[in-house]
Formats: sequence, structure tokens, C-alpha cells
Amino acid sequence: MQSEDYIKAGKIAAEVREMAREKNWVGKTVYEICEEIESQIKKRGAKCAFPVNTSINEIAAHYTAEPNDPTTISESDLLKIDLGAQINGYIADTAVTVCQDPQYTGLIQAAEEALSNAMSMIKVGVKASDIGRTIEKTIKQTGFKPIANLSGHSLGQYTIHAGRSIPNIWSVGGFTLAGDTAYACEPFVTTEDGGGFVRNGKTKNIFALNSRKKTKNDEADKLLDYIWEKFNMLPFALRWITKEWEEKKARDLLELLVNKKAVQAYPVLIEINEKKVAQAEHTFIPNDNGVTITTISQ
Repeated sequence: MQSEDYIKAGKIAAEVREMAREKNWVGKTVYEICEEIESQIKKRGAKCAFPVNTSINEIAAHYTAEPNDPTTISESDLLKIDLGAQINGYIADTAVTVCQDPQYTGLIQAAEEALSNAMSMIKVGVKASDIGRTIEKTIKQTGFKPIANLSGHSLGQYTIHAGRSIPNIWSVGGFTLAGDTAYACEPFVTTEDGGGFVRNGKTKNIFALNSRKKTKNDEADKLLDYIWEKFNMLPFALRWITKEWEEKKARDLLELLVNKKAVQAYPVLIEINEKKVAQAEHTFIPNDNGVTITTISQ
């Protein structure tokens, strides 16, 4: 049942997010963090909807650990942990920003407050542009800046970005929220001297299937089938396939699949002035009287 699966995935994602919020990750590598959080999702009976994102400081999104990634979290690092759980392809997408340095508390709170204010206005028929206005206003009132070219999104079965965007700034046009549809809302916040936009970085370590069209390379086609069977159209990480393929071989095959456009690679997203970024995120389903936030902690 679709709505039950959304609720179940949301409960698991919320539990794991709260565990991630409470834990002190200083001294841990991003590899250890991703592996621990992903194993917590699986332990609770869900699958990962995408590789855990561990985006640090000016990296806003789309960084996940490389195999045995040695990048280590320090006291002053602003770490965004964006995680997803799925049951039968129905997704809960949620995020928290953690940091042991009190100078960034205000930035983190601005993202949380913007998310909370957005959630409080949601019901069927609300305009996405009005949600964007609330997010922008909340963030600016606290003396920070929203990231204008990142947005929340509608969710579908085995589809993270199902075609609708929930902006983090006021924008003209847009759509109205429908019932029985899941959406993710994710304010991204930067400092006043930030540019308020992100650009693509060079690193690409999150991938997703584009097409199942065969490549005429037996080994690459085998990997293509493996990706479809294990992850469907959902994003995956290189470290998820090094259990079956040796790392260098896996990299070569992935590169071939990306070149053939069978697989797409997502670049990390970096704040254009390289200023710190915080994020908060919930998954929700609007109804006539309000909203079911699937990723709220019980």
C-alpha cells in the first residue's frame, strides 16, 4: 500500500536522522559515517533510497563517500547528512546539519526554522511559490541567505525528483500542492556574504541509471543489469558496487556507462562564493486539513 509504505519509510528515516543529529561525528571519516547510517536504515527494514550525502562546509549537496574515503570531520566542519529510506520504492528523504562549533548554530537554526515554518502552512491547494516565499522570508529575517537554485521536489515510486519543484525563494508561477502526493521540502541556507547560488563541482560520485539500452560490452552490460536489479532508477554510489566488482574495474565500467549515457553522474554542488551551507529537510504528504510529515520524529 503506497501511503503505508511512505509512512513506514518516513518513520525509519526520522529515527536514523535523529541518531545522526545526536552523535558526535568529529574524528570519523565520511566513509564510516555513510556506512553506519546506511546500515542503520537497512537494520530497520528499509533500503537506502540514495547514498547518504555527507556534504561538508561550502559543499551544499551530492557528496557521498568514495570507497574507504579518508576525509575526516573536524570540530569546525558543518556536516549536512542527507539520507533516504525506501519501502517498495516509496521514499522518505530527510536531512540534518550537524556541527560542534557554536558559531554555526544560527545558520543551522535558520534552516530548521525555515523548514518548520514551511511545514506549518502546508495543505492541499497551497502554492509552491508561497512556500518559497515563507522559506526566503524566514531565512532573511535571521540575517542569512537562501540558496536560490536548490529546491525541494515531488517524489514518485523509485523516483527521487518526480518533476515538481518546491522553491526556497519566492518565484512567479509554479503549481499547487496535490493530495496523495509526496514531496520533499529542503531549505538550504548560507551566510550573508554567500552568493546564494550553487555551481557544479568537479567531483561526481553519485550515479543513477538513465537507460537500460545495451552497450555491446559484456561486462558493462552485466553492471547495467546489476544496477537495475539492485537500485532500479534510484541513485547509487561507487562503493555500493565494489562488493561485486574490484574498485578500478568498477570505476572503468561506470565511466564507460556514463560516456554511453546509460548512467548519469551527479556533480557535487558548491556555494558560488564558497561560503558555509546548512540544510534541513522533511518529506510530507498534504491533505485537506493540513499535512502528514512522514519524517517527523515520534
